[in-house]
Amino acid sequence: MAQPIDWNTANIDWQGRGWDRGLRGIAFDEDKIYIAASDELFVYSPEFRQLASFRSPYLKHCHEIHRYKRRLYLTSTGHDAILGFDLDEQEFTWGLQVTKTVDGFAATPFSPTGVDGPPLRNDLHINNVFCTPRGMFISGLRIDGLLRYTGNQIKLVFPLPTGTHNAQPFRDGVLFNDTDSDLVRFVSPEKERLFRVPRYENSLLTHTDLDDSRIARQAFARGLCTIGDSLVAAGSSPSTITLHDLESMKTTLSINLTMDIRNAIHGLEVWPFETD
Repeated sequence: MAQPIDWNTANIDWQGRGWDRGLRGIAFDEDKIYIAASDELFVYSPEFRQLASFRSPYLKHCHEIHRYKRRLYLTSTGHDAILGFDLDEQEFTWGLQVTKTVDGFAATPFSPTGVDGPPLRNDLHINNVFCTPRGMFISGLRIDGLLRYTGNQIKLVFPLPTGTHNAQPFRDGVLFNDTDSDLVRFVSPEKERLFRVPRYENSLLTHTDLDDSRIARQAFARGLCTIGDSLVAAGSSPSTITLHDLESMKTTLSINLTMDIRNAIHGLEVWPFETD
């Protein structure tokens, strides 16, 4: 295990539990690594040498990012919005505000560099975005379902329990972290698969004497990606990455990076670069 960056020397605002503190999502494009903090997008080389960083006045409390074709999408949780970053032009070029209405949900495009964007709201607590040829899928703690935006309309297409993270279409169903239940779940019309989030003896945890507002709780499920058509990599607190096999219904591997309860996984992707 190697630590490529010492975050104590990075110019990132770490204050606040679950808000400005920490990095929230990772994505790869060609020879670049994109990592988001609360209100800034960082670009790194495969050796984690910082190449650039970008801001938008409407990027606040980012929770996840996702690359699709030539655009990187970022959840702007503080503005109930999704931002689009053009990977070729290297700038924010697109924004979408999501609001709840009496009839369901509404999606309103806006400029991520203009003055008429959405105010700070966080009514829906949007925490994930995932794109496929079928549309853009959006979820959040207070949406209670998976939304699909097609460019013409936005509608709820799959109900989800309150408190979910990383919801995304997979196979013929939906894969997500059922965070409030300490589960990783795959639900489809034909089946349901459940995996328990790893837990540790309290005596093994460190930095548990801090005020609760400054720490993450144990077994908080956060971060999710697929590896092929069967394996699922899931993150949890304290920083643990666990592999689950949907076919065999077995947990095949679990790696703990630290027992420091203050540190949690936020965003997972499969490493695409060759290593020695």
